[in-house]
Amino acid sequence: MVAAGAIGTLMEYYDYYLYGLAAAVVFPAVFFPNTDPAVAVLESFGSFAFGFLLRPIGGLFWGHIGDRFGRKPALMATVIGMGICTAAIGLTPSYASIGIVAPILLLLFRLLQGLFVGGEMGAAATLVVEHAPVGRRGLFGALLISGAGVANVASAGFMALLGAGSASFFMAWGWRLPFVFALVLSVIAVVLRSKLEEPEEFKQHTQAVELGQVKRTNPLKEALRHPKNALLGILIGLPQSIASYVVLTFGIAFIVSKGTHAQVGFIGTMIVGVLQIFAAPFWGWVSDKVGRRKFYITAAIVFALLLYPAFALYSTNVAVLIWLGMVIGFVIPGVAMQSTLQTMLTEMFDVEARITGVNIGYQFSNMLGGFAPLIATALSLAFGSILPIIIFAAVVVLIGVIATGYASFRPDVENAGRLHALA
Repeated sequence: MVAAGAIGTLMEYYDYYLYGLAAAVVFPAVFFPNTDPAVAVLESFGSFAFGFLLRPIGGLFWGHIGDRFGRKPALMATVIGMGICTAAIGLTPSYASIGIVAPILLLLFRLLQGLFVGGEMGAAATLVVEHAPVGRRGLFGALLISGAGVANVASAGFMALLGAGSASFFMAWGWRLPFVFALVLSVIAVVLRSKLEEPEEFKQHTQAVELGQVKRTNPLKEALRHPKNALLGILIGLPQSIASYVVLTFGIAFIVSKGTHAQVGFIGTMIVGVLQIFAAPFWGWVSDKVGRRKFYITAAIVFALLLYPAFALYSTNVAVLIWLGMVIGFVIPGVAMQSTLQTMLTEMFDVEARITGVNIGYQFSNMLGGFAPLIATALSLAFGSILPIIIFAAVVVLIGVIATGYASFRPDVENAGRLHALA
């Protein structure tokens, strides 16, 4: 069950990490070649942000399917759609081949990719957390982020391996192969998810509806019955939504602009992914012990404090120090936030609207976070310093911390870990 849930998260993060790596290194030359290099990076990160626009719509649509008809149908559709759209990006001809049509197709496939990705995390997190034993929901939910770590290793490993050869081959065809490989991941995901069983809590709710014991409700309407939680869920997710996109996605463009070879960034991202696989369940376990609200707030504050040291290490142009910057900037605080968020969001909504509620918080916050590389690049170009980027991140963290403090969680779920530990 966890593997079936995590494979979709792996695909989601594989697609987005891969696109982020390509947006930082490849796409400026392949799809936006007729502008100043700095402007081309802005345009490339603009296309990265563009893909987030349909994620909230996808979250609402697939959330409705998952809450109304079952977790499994939604989870099957999203992995098929993600695989097809990611492969299509890899097969899109370059600007040199078809002119302006090339970036237009890139944006189209990126939008469609976001539509399917939008439904993934809510359904996967809901499925895994609903199956988890009481007192271990944080650990089980965090295993999805271990899948994201595998995605980090796979996407960066592919790019590093292919980038180690001929530069002309890599820019013409090499970068495309990891995108097409998404079809293989899609097939694996379909096989794993074909054996899924609906969670017992959802089965009981469905049976109660069929027996007329409870009324069938509209998931979106039900989620918005608690408008405070719906809004706060978006604000809570903001700090984690910018963490990887500032530290890793923009970070690679930053080190390349300083003269460091992109290969250093690829290898560093791969190292981060390996550590993430093991760090995520540890952070989830800790959140079960100390409480998710306190843990998430602490991780967000630590992220704001460690961002400046991380970029100071990036500025050294020394590979080992750059990799250390990636670890302290993302693996410690960023993975801690990501490992906690999806479980925390499931604890804010009832079963009949849980996927929709999680998707509202997760996808709307990630839509805003998806603009972080573009914002960071613009701030860097405008001020010639990373200080405005640090301030931007600190403001986002402040918003997330305040929202987490005000959010309402189901007490029996939020305290389950601590009660379990005392038993």
